Amino acid sequence: MSDAAARGPQLAQWTEVITPGRFDGRTIIVTGAGSGIGRATASRIAREGGTVVAVDMNRGGLDAFVAELPDARIVPVVADITDDAAIDEIVAAASGTVDGLANVAGIMDKMQPVHEIDPALWEKVFAVNVTGSFRLMKAVLPGMIDAGRGAIVNVASEAGLRGSAAGTAYTASKHAVVGMTKSAAYLYALTGVRINAVAPGAVATGIEAPFASEFAAARIQRGMAAIPSIAQASQLAASITFLLTDDATNLNGVILPSDGGWSAA
Repeated sequence: MSDAAARGPQLAQWTEVITPGRFDGRTIIVTGAGSGIGRATASRIAREGGTVVAVDMNRGGLDAFVAELPDARIVPVVADITDDAAIDEIVAAASGTVDGLANVAGIMDKMQPVHEIDPALWEKVFAVNVTGSFRLMKAVLPGMIDAGRGAIVNVASEAGLRGSAAGTAYTASKHAVVGMTKSAAYLYALTGVRINAVAPGAVATGIEAPFASEFAAARIQRGMAAIPSIAQASQLAASITFLLTDDATNLNGVILPSDGGWSAA
């Protein structure tokens, strides 16, 4: 066994390259923009000329993001995507035009199997990971259909592709995101709106994923042994922003594994 293999997955090395003007004239809603993948995605869109409606529950995270890019067009919205009134506020912040939506906000479970899951945690995971994304899709799709164009990218997960990457609640929620994405992509295919998803593997974001179950830990850790590398949040942003651009013109209903090859194992 090589030294690298013995150490386990390492942080991937790469350098982000900005494409100036790629989002000129576009308004994109990005949830989870206060940290991690959402922040990296919102930052890239803003630096490439777009107007970003940056959504997060964490005011401090949003304030720090806005301060990083003082000359960018960023509209911060402190909002809970599980709240109907907040959905209206988010869409209103786009000032009438939504060219794209990146549903990035999400929460983990506690890596538990069915018989150990607290029903309240199950409901919370689905409320954020599935219903929040559904509500925003429902809110922006009529305008996109009227315009004859638009792009939506949902964030699924490696756990949306297999059963060995997380606990049951998170895994089921991300399978639901995959199904919602594929169904919507098929049903809206003739409207000019494209709907895809990115399925991240391991990403260095700081999101908590506690192993609260001894029963499940050993099994899940066996599945995680196949992780080839840990991605930077900016690498996921590169995948998400690609799907939001016209370069992804012929991609609809795609569940893009952005996982360094984990899904190939």
